[in-house]
Amino acid sequence: MDFDQLETFLEVARLSSFSRAAERRFRTQPAISSQIRALEEEVGAKLLDRSGGKVAVTGPGKVFQKYAEDVLEQRRVMLVSLAEMHRVPRGELVVSANEGTCLHILPEVFAEFKRQYPSVAVSVKRLEHNKILEAIIENSCDFGVVSMPVPDKRLTVVPIHRDELIVITPPHHPLAGQNKATVAEVVEYPLLLPKVGRTRDALEMLFHERKLKPRISMELDSSELLKRFVAADVGIGFIPRSHVAEDLQANALAALILADASIQRELALVFRKDKALSRAALAFIDIAVKLKAALPAAITAR
Repeated sequence: MDFDQLETFLEVARLSSFSRAAERRFRTQPAISSQIRALEEEVGAKLLDRSGGKVAVTGPGKVFQKYAEDVLEQRRVMLVSLAEMHRVPRGELVVSANEGTCLHILPEVFAEFKRQYPSVAVSVKRLEHNKILEAIIENSCDFGVVSMPVPDKRLTVVPIHRDELIVITPPHHPLAGQNKATVAEVVEYPLLLPKVGRTRDALEMLFHERKLKPRISMELDSSELLKRFVAADVGIGFIPRSHVAEDLQANALAALILADASIQRELALVFRKDKALSRAALAFIDIAVKLKAALPAAITAR
């Protein structure tokens, strides 16, 4: 057996599908099936059960899966160690984060990292919170950037950025001339809210505690869409202050803070505790902490 066969087996096991694994591996489905068949013949055991509509890992397959993961991780550690001996960081870092973090939090981190380590490739996966944590556990990415708390004991959590939610409105909105507004004042207007996620949960809790019934105009799954619809006067919304600096500077939006509440958001760089980190990976953490850990300056509303 070879490393390529092991990676194919793990992909099929993770996705429970030969066809989806073939897409991920840029192979045909018959090629994937041939690799799995060769593996099973070599180890003398059935590793995957194809009898149902969904591919399932057999008992022997689960044992094999653990060894395959360990072998590939040790291979990665070995390659990193050899590269470190020559003091030339190389290879690839894979980072997962949601849309807003990719657009507004990480660009300067990536820019500084590439300036210091131009030979290390950086790949960005845009995922939502739960999918990011899954990708880290499955070892399909090196780091994830997610909102805290992260209770999974298998993960190391390094806080890198603190932010708070502010209210954004169109420039001509009645609230736009104010520096502050109460939660009760804000919910008098149609609201644009994220469909799901930590921000939505925090807002729902806030409304519940104040016994307020918001008028929800739209539910959106993108912070960029939310800003666009606020600018179009569909409603007003809540967003991390770091996501709107350019929009405020361009007078596309107005911003104000909540006078009687504060919803804090802390982002962390997350990775597996058992992951052997290269010098470049450690440098990425150091750069992220140094560039993003400082509290953002207060926003002055229009």
